[in-house]
Amino acid sequence: MAKTNVLVVEDEAIVSKDIQHSLKKLGYNVVGASSTGEKAIDMVANLNPDIVLMDIMLKGKMTGIDAAEEIKARHDIPVIYLTAYADEATLSRAKVTEPYGYIIKPFKEIDIHTSIEMAIYKHFKETEVRKERDLLFSLVDSKESTDFIFVKSNSRLVKLKTEDIYFVEALKDYVVINALNHRYTIHSTMKDIAAKLPKDDFIRVHRSFIVRLDKIAAIEQPNLILENDKKVIPIGGSYKEDLSKKINLV
Repeated sequence: MAKTNVLVVEDEAIVSKDIQHSLKKLGYNVVGASSTGEKAIDMVANLNPDIVLMDIMLKGKMTGIDAAEEIKARHDIPVIYLTAYADEATLSRAKVTEPYGYIIKPFKEIDIHTSIEMAIYKHFKETEVRKERDLLFSLVDSKESTDFIFVKSNSRLVKLKTEDIYFVEALKDYVVINALNHRYTIHSTMKDIAAKLPKDDFIRVHRSFIVRLDKIAAIEQPNLILENDKKVIPIGGSYKEDLSKKINLV
């Protein structure tokens, strides 16, 4: 099994050497070390490490947070912050860069090992999800028909007829596609899903719900009720007008 390649960004020479020594003892490959954010960015481009250990409070014009932002913009490489202390404003700014963890100084070798392994695993799973999502969307995009979509279920790609879909529900970073007897949870957004479903058959009735029009059994403001499973779905105020235009009201 290939060793994990680590880049160390730390401006205190003794601390940097200590970290590198610990990494080597733990079985990691230290591909390089930098004392500045500018040099770290260049080294990431040239060395392509698997992960970066980044001191937040680097000396010089560029902080560790600045460097992490630049690395994130250019490369798909996880960053773990090293910090002894940071005020609330600094931590708030650091969070925006979505680091894969924090290692608090003074640290123990177990802290480094745990943080790196968790970060590598999280990054791997996120990459897997993105690939699966892109594959699903490419499969749908390659079809002229919108009579079906592909969804992942138990590591398989399952063809789902759009006529069998009752509603789609948003749950944080995921959406749940609900058929009568099955539910499929995928990593996507409501906007992306809406773009894949036939517009004449589906309508967004709430920021968290898309429904199939011919599955609506009744409307009892401020909700609608679906056929068969009797699911009650709220109607968002900003979506009422679009729903009224779509249904055949007599």
